[in-house]
Amino acid sequence: MYFLWYILIGLVSGYIASKIMKGSGSGLIINLFVGIIGGVLGGWLLSLFGFIAIGTIGSLITSVIGAIVFLWIVSFFQRSAKK
Repeated sequence: MYFLWYILIGLVSGYIASKIMKGSGSGLIINLFVGIIGGVLGGWLLSLFGFIAIGTIGSLITSVIGAIVFLWIVSFFQRSAKK
């Protein structure tokens, strides 16, 4: 059952992060991929600062932060590849 929550949080956080970074969603699979990577990255980044996500809202916020950082890193490499 928790696996379904992880997928749902990944979809929502990937969608929110792509809306913040690009202004449009990226599609179901890409949003899921970005959200799951964002959850891992966000959990790791926030643990470096001593924060721990508690509950569904905390997990969503952590995942969105990580997804935004992930999309920012990807956009940095895409810009350098175009030059």
